[in-house]
Formats: sequence, C-alpha cells, structure tokens
Amino acid sequence: MKWWGWGDADHEAAIPEPALAALRAELGAGDRRVPLPALEDIVLPETALKKKARGRLARAAGEAWVKDERFERVTHSAGKSYPDLLKMRSGTLEHAPDAVVYPGDAGQVRQVLEACADERVAVVPFGGGTSVVGGVEPLREGHDAVISLDLGRIAHVRDVDTHSLTAVLGAGLRGPAVEAALGAQGLTLGHYPQSWEFATVGGWVATRSAGQASTGYGAIDKLVSGLRCVAPRGEVELAAVPATAAGPGLRQLLIGSEGLFGVITEATLKVRPAPATQRYEGWMFHSFEEGAEAFRALEQGHVIPDVARLSDPDETRLSMTLSDDGSLPRRLGQRYIGARGYEGGCIAILGFEGERTDAESRRARAGRVLRRAGGLPLGAGPGRAWHRGRFAGPYLRDALLDRGVMAETLETAAPWSGLMRLYRAVGDALRTALADRGTPGLVMCHVSHLYPDGASLYYTFIAPQQEGREMEQWWAVKSAACDAIVSTGGTITHHHAIGRDHAPWMPREIGRTGVDALRGVKKRLDPAGILNPGKVLP
Repeated sequence: MKWWGWGDADHEAAIPEPALAALRAELGAGDRRVPLPALEDIVLPETALKKKARGRLARAAGEAWVKDERFERVTHSAGKSYPDLLKMRSGTLEHAPDAVVYPGDAGQVRQVLEACADERVAVVPFGGGTSVVGGVEPLREGHDAVISLDLGRIAHVRDVDTHSLTAVLGAGLRGPAVEAALGAQGLTLGHYPQSWEFATVGGWVATRSAGQASTGYGAIDKLVSGLRCVAPRGEVELAAVPATAAGPGLRQLLIGSEGLFGVITEATLKVRPAPATQRYEGWMFHSFEEGAEAFRALEQGHVIPDVARLSDPDETRLSMTLSDDGSLPRRLGQRYIGARGYEGGCIAILGFEGERTDAESRRARAGRVLRRAGGLPLGAGPGRAWHRGRFAGPYLRDALLDRGVMAETLETAAPWSGLMRLYRAVGDALRTALADRGTPGLVMCHVSHLYPDGASLYYTFIAPQQEGREMEQWWAVKSAACDAIVSTGGTITHHHAIGRDHAPWMPREIGRTGVDALRGVKKRLDPAGILNPGKVLP
C-alpha cells in the first residue's frame, strides 16, 4: 500500500477528461496541482519506546519483527480516511507509532500485550490499514509510547470444512488470499467491501464490515460463527456453532469492537459454494423515491438480489458522464432512456449470483417486481461496467486530492418509513455546510444493503478544498452531516465503524448508559487501557 494514498504505488489512477470537464463546469475546480512531499522529508516525532520495552517486544515477537524504520512508521501512522490522507500529505505527522510489531501467532500477541501493559505502551491493532474513520491512528492517550500491532503474519487457513461450509481463517489474511484459498475448493466467502484488495479478515470482523453483496450474502456479523480474541486480561475463544442461547451474545460484542477489548487473531466464517453464474444488470427509475420503493418491494417480497444499488440523480448523472465514450451504442442508449421518459432519472444496479437456475429465477421474479414499480430495464451493460470498476473509487480519490479537490464519503441506515426524510436532511446539511465554507460542492448518494425494515444510504461529496483550512473544512462538513443523521433517526455508521471520527456521536447512538457499559467491559478485559485508546468511546 502506498503511504500517501490508496493501493500499490505502481497503480496510478487518472481522472477521465469528461470528469475533469465536469469538475471545472460544476465546481470551478480540478486545475490546481498539489505536490506530494517525499517520504524522506516527512517530519516524524522522535520514537519514545524505551529500551526495556523494546527488548520485551523483541523477545515476544522476534527481533526481526520489531521495526522502527521510517517507512514502517509512516505507513502505520494512519488509515485511508480523507483527514488521514491530509495528514500524510502535509509533510508532518503529529502521531506515528514508535515501532511496528508483527506477531506470528496468538501466543506472541498475548506476550506483546503483557509487555505493553507492564511498560505503559499503547497498542493499535492493524490489519490492512484501510480504516476511513481514524480507526488505526496511533494515539498514546497518556501512555509512554505506542506501537502498531500489524497482524499480517497471522494469515493462515487453518481448516476449510466443506461439509459444514465453514473456514477457520487468520486475522491477517487479505481479501484476495481468502477467495484464492476458498476458490481452490470451489467455495467463496462472498464478502467484497470496496477495500477488499487490502482489507483483512480481522479488520472485517473488528469493524463490522458489510461487503457490496451483503444484501444476498449477509454482512460480516452474519458470517462469523466463531472467533478467537486475545485481551490483556486473558483470551476469549468462542466455538463455532450454528446457534446458541448461552447468555448475551459475546460474539456480537466482539464483532465491531475495533480492537478496544482485545486483538482478534482468528475467525471461523460461513462460506458457500462459489457461484456458477453471475448476472449484473442495470435499471432506470424516474426518481430516487420510486427506485427506493421498488427496492423495498423486492426485499419485503423476498425477491432478494445479491447486489442492489440505486444512485440518486446526481450520482447517476456523474456516472453516465464518466462512462460516456461517445460510441454509437452509448448514444443510442441515451436516446432510449430519454424517449421512454427517464432522462434525469436514477440508475440501479442489481446482481444475481449462485446456481444458474436459482439466480435466473430470482432475476426473472425481480424483473417483474421492478417493472410494476416503474423500472426500465437497461440490460447487462451497466451491470458489467459497475462490476469491473467496483474497487476503483479510492484510486480516483487520490487523483482528486492531487488537484486540490476534497472527495469524501459517509454512510448511514434507517427504516424505510424514514429513509427519504433522512436522505434529504443529510444531503441538505452537506450542501449547506460546503456553501458556508465558500466551497459549494456536488453531493451524491446511493441506496444499498437492503433489509426488510430499511436500507443504507451512502453519500459521496466532492468540493474544492478550502486552501490552508482543509481540515477545518472537512470537520465542519462532517459534523453537520453527522448531526443531521442522528437528529433524523439514522445510525451514525452502517459499515464504516466508529474509530475516532464518529466517537463524539456514540452517546446519541447508544445512550450514556450504553457507553458506560462498554467502558465496563473494556476495564475488565483491558484494565491498563492500552488497546486502541481514543477510539469508539468519547
């Protein structure tokens, strides 16, 4: 992962010319060029790890696996949120780990935690480093030093049970490695967040991740049947069972805990046969509300696609601009949409995976529901295009930052009855906050991750950076949106987790008594408070 942005250093994304033209026309932005600092010029705080503490860490994990070189410290200094990237590109890092430790197994994790508790060293568990909410920022919070605990060496495939359809996977295993291991036995996990190329099993579980196909496959919390978590006070090992009534759900308490209570080292996940067919297709709706009602009819009618995504008019317009190659089929498609009365409408992408007969049956039934709800079929072309580019967004954000353009996302979820009210409230809050900073922007949204009682809303907003006050601009806009979310009945996060950025809104999400209950669990499992301080709890 490159230190200044997303992906491998040799993967450089360019902004398509139609997108540049749209940035200039709509935002008056895109022509400014922002230089990147060189890695060797990044200003880092002096390491504060004492000799005794470092020696204990070296004995726990091995001398070769305690690293404090510049590259290691810089690449573990932040995740991939917009403010994280601003800090990286500023040339000065206020927070950086004093060392990066790579344990090889759960036993070494336990020894590292024991040493850190004794030596007053904070520990930040680190998977793929893809957090977009400040979840891996190495904060000391009163401790003498802080380390990043990189779980990349714990990347085993311990067991794949083809009879029970479960797999025991190490926390450091990345998305492509998971699918390669399972695919060799004709299986899939089917968990594809946009960060899939770099995110890890442990990160998915610790942040309660939801992949793009969660409507059909289920989010990660539905896929975990067992896990192993090492805390400073001891180890929690939950056996993989299909269901249990053994008291409150400890498994669900650890899923989404973000390294606050312990370090997840292994998870048993539910898998399924790899799909024999994959069919993605596009539909158009006259309005966002019409499309959302169609999706509700699908979900509540038990006609469930694996992927369901509905873009609002602005996101639809930008998507079509970016994909416009000027070809004859493209022009004919635009004429078809206009002639049928759907110009300025909303595009939806639906995906059906699995055994061929079942997938085609669900697709046909869904088509009937969507037509009755006002949908216009567009065929497989838009679906194939979305599937090809589904991991491309973070790469494009780097290119926008290079040109002085803020590109940020946030997400929420609400019941169907309040979804459109939430959609309007958050969109209005974003537009107003951006305009108040003198940087009016483009605010887009899509519906995804369907449930019988509601759905998620995922916002993307793009605006010129407020030069010299980029962080203030971001926080003003982020705060306005989060206030609108909690005031309108949404959840502060559907799948991005809490981290540092959302922590101020936790009391409004779960109540102060709920926050106190989580503090009590942390005090019991992590009495010295060394694990991921400054995150989740305000």
